[in-house]
Amino acid sequence: MTDQRMQVDSPQEEAIDEGLYSRQLYVLGKEAMLKMASSNVLIIGLKGLGIEIAKNVALAGVKSLSIYDPTPVSLTDLSAQFFLTDNDIGKSRAEASLPRLAELNAYVPISIVNDLTAETVSSFQVVVTTETPLEKQLEINELTHAKGIRYINADIKGLVGQLFVDFGEAFTIFDTNGEEPHTGIVSDIEQNGTVTMLDDNRHGLEDGDYVKFLEVQGIDKLNDGTAYKIKVLGPYAYQLVDFDPSWGTYVKGGIYTQVKMPKQISFQKLSTQLENPEFFYSDFAKMERPPLFHLGFQALNEFEKAHGELPKPHSESDAAEIVDLVKQLNSKYPSILGGAEIDEDLIKELSYGARGELPAMVAFYGGLVAQEVLKACSGKFGPVKQWLYFDSLESLPESKEYPRTEETCKPINSRYDNQIAVFGLDFQRRIANLKVFLVGSGAIGCEMLKNWAMMGLGSGPEGKIYLTDNDSIEKSNLNRQFLFRPKDVGKNKSEVSSQAVSAMNPDLKGKIEPRTDKVGPETEHIFDNDFWESLDFVTNALDNVEARTYVDRRCVFFKKPLLESGTLGTKGNTQVIIPHLTESYSSSQDPPEKSIPLCTLRSFPNKIDHTIAWAKSLFQGYFTDAPENVNLYLSQPNFVESTLKQSGDVKGILESISAYLTKDRPYTFDDCIKWARRKFEETFNHDIQQLLYNFPKDAVTSTGAPFWSGPKRAPDPLVFDINNDDHFHYIVAGANLLAYVYGLKGDQGEPDRAYYDRILSSVTLEPFSPKSDVKIQANDNDPDPNADIIMDQGAIEKLAASLPTASSLAGYRLNAVEFEKDDDTNHHIEFITAASNCRALNYHIATADRSKTKFIAGKIIPAIATTTALVTGLVCLELYKVVDNKTNIETYKNGFVNLALPFIGFSEPIKSPSGKYNDKTFDKIWDRFDLYGDMTLQELLDYFKEKEGLEITMLSHGVSLLYGSFHPPSKLKTRLPLKLTELIETVSKKPVPEHEKTLIFEICCDDQEGEDVEVPYICVHLHK
Repeated sequence: MTDQRMQVDSPQEEAIDEGLYSRQLYVLGKEAMLKMASSNVLIIGLKGLGIEIAKNVALAGVKSLSIYDPTPVSLTDLSAQFFLTDNDIGKSRAEASLPRLAELNAYVPISIVNDLTAETVSSFQVVVTTETPLEKQLEINELTHAKGIRYINADIKGLVGQLFVDFGEAFTIFDTNGEEPHTGIVSDIEQNGTVTMLDDNRHGLEDGDYVKFLEVQGIDKLNDGTAYKIKVLGPYAYQLVDFDPSWGTYVKGGIYTQVKMPKQISFQKLSTQLENPEFFYSDFAKMERPPLFHLGFQALNEFEKAHGELPKPHSESDAAEIVDLVKQLNSKYPSILGGAEIDEDLIKELSYGARGELPAMVAFYGGLVAQEVLKACSGKFGPVKQWLYFDSLESLPESKEYPRTEETCKPINSRYDNQIAVFGLDFQRRIANLKVFLVGSGAIGCEMLKNWAMMGLGSGPEGKIYLTDNDSIEKSNLNRQFLFRPKDVGKNKSEVSSQAVSAMNPDLKGKIEPRTDKVGPETEHIFDNDFWESLDFVTNALDNVEARTYVDRRCVFFKKPLLESGTLGTKGNTQVIIPHLTESYSSSQDPPEKSIPLCTLRSFPNKIDHTIAWAKSLFQGYFTDAPENVNLYLSQPNFVESTLKQSGDVKGILESISAYLTKDRPYTFDDCIKWARRKFEETFNHDIQQLLYNFPKDAVTSTGAPFWSGPKRAPDPLVFDINNDDHFHYIVAGANLLAYVYGLKGDQGEPDRAYYDRILSSVTLEPFSPKSDVKIQANDNDPDPNADIIMDQGAIEKLAASLPTASSLAGYRLNAVEFEKDDDTNHHIEFITAASNCRALNYHIATADRSKTKFIAGKIIPAIATTTALVTGLVCLELYKVVDNKTNIETYKNGFVNLALPFIGFSEPIKSPSGKYNDKTFDKIWDRFDLYGDMTLQELLDYFKEKEGLEITMLSHGVSLLYGSFHPPSKLKTRLPLKLTELIETVSKKPVPEHEKTLIFEICCDDQEGEDVEVPYICVHLHK
């Protein structure tokens, strides 16, 4: 079957390298990953699209990947096939691609298939064809459909793409959307089976969903694990369809959890679907196009059969022939268009660019198709059914600067000929001479750089790519940041990625300037005015909102287009920001993350998220905050005095300093083990007993209702058991972390349970004694009973005086722990998992494994290579529009995708809002008053009164109020003659930085009618 194989040792069936696949595991889950690890995939055709699919599938981790493409490499293949070089010309595409594909994932063996016999094809679970004649597609699909093999075909013609999916007559989806099952607390179950939610919490379910129950009192049958079908009655209630009143009468309690039931769907084979296609629509503004392109792709196949090649770029005669072929096909299959008129201009554009293979379209379809492959392997998520046609013809240049004719689009014997075929030579030269700034070179950054390298962006004599990323490469990055290899772990992302894409396209050597500087106010002397003004546009590849908003502000100030994008598992979005046309990134914000009430965290958790958040806070307090406070006490002479002046838990801070320097200070690792055991007893036994002392299990509220009901779960104290893994790992992790804090040597390798048992047997534990003065907040809406307690200042001062003197510990310092979620040897996640699970055991909450705990505690963003590839493809399609300087907002598109559903949608960017003063209209986001030279305050006031008809009533710079019309005359007399720089220095007591070339002022003004009006800010350019 094969003549070459890149073989590695395959992992055991149950072994998944979580260090490598961690972010993907949070998207797909272990079950789906194991199914993928038993699937053999064949990809036919290895031009740009085929290699993009192969790259994403290899990174995802299937059992094996085989490739077929004996076609010799040509120069034009380099337009989108990023694993080919000039040295590969003449070799078969498969042979040249094999070694570079094999580098991506040591767990996935790659092999070359020499033939496509029925026997060969039948050995695979999934077969993908690209660049394959329709007749061959039909032949392969007849075989795959008959044998239950999943089949996918994809093709790209310029700015138009095609996808066909056939997963057989009976394909089972085990999880249609990948979302966490909905769960909640039951308030009541009526005799007709109506279930209502607690405290108006939405259940989030849909008709036909299934749920199962736990802890329902009065109707024991509901607790047997059976999944019950529901009918939704409203957002806060649903009915159990088959409920029988004889099952009992509801008393109290109950937790429901959604059960995801398998769903079976059926696909038709290609020969049937050609005549009666079922379309998946990706752009609802183009509903009429998929049927037309369906005929258009068949017409291109007929043309290629007749002429031995595709239509020539922008050839009018070839396009006319394609139009005629579409008309003939429409006569043969009239139901496809349903009588709709043929848009000849669209068909001509399809013909004009048919030879084009664009990196942006390759990335979009490569991500999309690879995700369909993973669905075929695993049954995870809903597949495309059955045809998807997508185009971005609005990306074509409209400016007369970039003419598209048969002459300007003809090949020039360069690696960019496939892009020139679509956009023309002048547009290609413009792309080559762009100066761009890419902020971030992680997952999105790697994909973006690869696309830019294939496009030739920045490769011209005036071109430049500025790249910055202050992060270094970690093992978990390798699963989706495909420019990095295991040997690169620990190196700077920006440097490695720039070297990698320069190797892909040697034209970029010396054209990429990688930096490791974080973009922010602290580096404005590096990324200064000259830097920003030199750019054509900016692209973000960031993973946090703070950095995104900063770059957005810079782009608004310097009036530079910004291409923005992000991913979250199978979800992704893109946004294009154009000066004086669209709103900015900062114009809209996501709703704030819902926080857990402190009362719930402290005393009344009811789900694992609560205990994990509590455990992370415990970790922070023990191993970060307390050591940092000790170090501040030892290094700052006035630390105690300044602490005494603060509000907050002053007593707690001083007590922890005292404990860490005296009674809790360990001198050996055995002492650390004993400390952890005492903390276990205090936290999971004594504190719980104290809570039950305050609120006994039979306590009632003021209304007579049971106190421990609804979201309040009555806890039980834990009795330590070294054979309980959660108990044991709490001790192990706590002891090792405390040892790190004090610079002691902890466990070397796996902990010895017998050794721990011996040390723990010698620990003396204080018996529990309830405290009558402890006050506990009972409900989230109640005032904190401890908030108004007046601190005994004398007692606190006495506590402060009892601390060891800093001079007696000169040079002594503790090591504060900095939380790091991805190092499995540092005990951080081990401690948080064990602490969370012990608290969950207190409250009878289902515990969580290390992986789930890491996900929640580490606030990990789930990520997968397929979504990243697709999103960067969409960004680069908008990039073409930015280069063309399009001014019609309707041509730009913000994209929204969820590959799990699947869903692909677009919206027009929101127009930048406008304002008005006197008789002038201005853009609220992009406009400003530009003034030149360091004028005096009086000159500034006079300018606005005379030129703009505005009377400035207040002028501020940063946090400094420089001028107010209400200021006394004496103050105004001294300030009016001052230059603006002098005024800033006088008021703020700080000099204007030497590198500063512009000053920003906010103003309040009255218009000619004396009314207060909103106006733009002032930008004073110090150097004319």
